[in-house]
Amino acid sequence: MQASIKEGVADADGLPKDKRIPAIITVVLAVAIAVMDGSIANLALPSIAVDMHATGSEAIWIINSYQIAMAVCLLPLASLGEVIGYRRIYLIGLVMFTVASLACALSDTMLQLSLARVLQGIGAAGILSVNTALIRFIYPSRLLGRAIGYNALVAGTATALGPTIAGVILHFASWHWLFLINIPLGIISLAIGYNALPYNTLSERKYDKMSAALCMLFVGLLLYTVDAVGHMQGWDIALMCGVLTAVALTALLRLQSKSAPMLPLDLLRIPLFALSIGTSFCSFAAQTATFVMLPFMLQNHLGMSAAHSGLVLTAWPIAVALTAVFAGKLSDRVSAGLLGGIGLGIMTLGLLALLTVDKSTADITMALQLAVCGIGFGLFQSPNNRTMISAAPRSRTGAASGMLGTGRLVGQTVGASVVALVLDLAAAPYTVVLWCAIVLAGMACIVSLSRIRYHPK
Repeated sequence: MQASIKEGVADADGLPKDKRIPAIITVVLAVAIAVMDGSIANLALPSIAVDMHATGSEAIWIINSYQIAMAVCLLPLASLGEVIGYRRIYLIGLVMFTVASLACALSDTMLQLSLARVLQGIGAAGILSVNTALIRFIYPSRLLGRAIGYNALVAGTATALGPTIAGVILHFASWHWLFLINIPLGIISLAIGYNALPYNTLSERKYDKMSAALCMLFVGLLLYTVDAVGHMQGWDIALMCGVLTAVALTALLRLQSKSAPMLPLDLLRIPLFALSIGTSFCSFAAQTATFVMLPFMLQNHLGMSAAHSGLVLTAWPIAVALTAVFAGKLSDRVSAGLLGGIGLGIMTLGLLALLTVDKSTADITMALQLAVCGIGFGLFQSPNNRTMISAAPRSRTGAASGMLGTGRLVGQTVGASVVALVLDLAAAPYTVVLWCAIVLAGMACIVSLSRIRYHPK
C-alpha cells in the first residue's frame, strides 16, 4: 500500500522543468543502446562465427534470439508496469540489459552468447515497453509531441550510427567490445535514472501471469509463422504454426482480464488508437521491406561495396532523425492524421523515385531519393507515436506504449518476410519489393488521413 501512495505522488502533468532534463537523458540514453544493439551485432556476425567455429545459420541466432525475446516480452512487461510502476520496469530492464551485455562479452560458445542475447532482449523489452509511457509522465501534455520527437531523434540517430560505430570498434578491437561499450552507458543511465525518473499511480489489479504467458506464446508463434511463410520453410510448417497461433490467441482472449487485457482490446476499440496502430504497422512494413532489400540491390545488382552502399543508405535514417523533432513539435498543434498523411505521401513518392535507380544513377541522386523517403517517414513517426499515447487513458499508458513497440516489430517482421519471399519467387525481385513497399506506404497514407475526423478540437 505504501508503494502505491509513493507511486501516486508524482502522477501530475509532467515533472517540474528542472527535473525533466535528467529524466529524459536517462530515457533516451537507454533507448539509444537498446535500439543500437538490435543492429550493431550484424556487422560482426562473420567474425563471431569464425571465432566460435559456427556456421552462418547458427550465427544468425545472435540476432534472432535478441529480437524474439524482445518482441514476446513487450506487452507483458508493459502491463506489469501498470501494476508495479513504469520506472521499476525500466530500471530492472536496464540492469538486466547491462549485466547481459557483460555476459555476451564473456561468452566463448555460440550457445552461451545466444542465451546471453535472450537476457539482453528481455532487458531491452523492459526499456522499450515503457519508455514512451515514462515520457508521458516526464513532460506536460502540451509538450508531449516535442518530447517524443526527441526520443525519435535519438532512436533514428542510433539506427543510423550503429553500423558505423560497429565498423570503427571492429577495426580497432575484437567483437567483444560491441557489448562491453554498453556497460558504462548503462551504469550512467542507471545512476541518473534512479533519482530522476517519475513515479506513476499503480493499478490495484493483480498481475495476470497466465495471460502474460499466453500473450508471449501468441506473439512468438505469430512472428515465427510470418517468418516461416517468408522463408518458405514449408506450407505444412506454416499452416501448423498458424493453427497454433490461432489457438493461443483464442485462449488469450478467453482468459485475459476484461478491464485491463494483456492484448489491449480496450485500446483497439478507440478508433484513433486503432487507426494509428494500422498506420504504424503498414509504414514500418514498407520501411523494413525497402531497407532489407536495398543492400541486395546496391551490392548485387549495382556492384557497390558494403561500405559504399552503407554510406548511401545512411541518408534515410539521418533524414528521419532530423525531421522527427520538427514533426514532434508540430504534432502538439496539428492533427497527426494530416501530418502522417502528408509524410507517408512523401515517402510513397520517394519509393516511386527509387524505381528509376540503375547503374547510371549518381550517388547524390540516390541519397536524395532515400532522404525524401526518410523525411516522409519522419513526418509520420513522432506525431503517430504521440497520438497513440495520448489517445489512451493515463491508467493504460503502459499498454499503449507496449502496443506501440509490438506494432512496430510485427510490421518490421512482415516487411522482412516480404523480401525473403520475393527474393525466392520473383524474376525481378527488387522492383517487386519496391512496389510492395509503395502499396504498403500508400495504404498507411490513406489510413492516416482517415484519422483527421477523430482529431480532438
